[in-house]
Amino acid sequence: MNDDAPVEVRDLSSGPEHSVLEISHLLDSEAEVDATRRFIAENGHHLLVAYERDVAVGFVTGVEMTHPDKGAEMFVYELAVEPHAQGKGVGRTLVAALAEVARRSGCYGMWVLTDPDNAAAIRTYEAAGATEPAVASLMLAWTFDNPVRVRR
Repeated sequence: MNDDAPVEVRDLSSGPEHSVLEISHLLDSEAEVDATRRFIAENGHHLLVAYERDVAVGFVTGVEMTHPDKGAEMFVYELAVEPHAQGKGVGRTLVAALAEVARRSGCYGMWVLTDPDNAAAIRTYEAAGATEPAVASLMLAWTFDNPVRVRR
């Protein structure tokens, strides 16, 4: 990111579908058409993409989660920035933009999980305003063999 080429954040939460599919190079693997359609059809699913000179260089996804006695909060699902754009504030800009989406959506907070030894991620999240909670958490997971793909 240069001074002459500022990053532009675009909200692709509602598509268009082809624009989401075009950022597959930033994802862990190729975007699936059915999953993309489902994602952009869901209220509360958010996808913000950072562009430098109209080239996608990073993204952040967030999912609003609501509980009857707590209201809504934003879960930072995934953040990725192209290697050549890392360390230049792209990740911080994306996370801060997602926090603003969360505020406008009425979320009372936002949270993310990361590995304790992922110094770059921790610096990015703290630079965007995150603080470490007073109590540490432990993540437990279920992995399902042959997940059923739900088509809508």
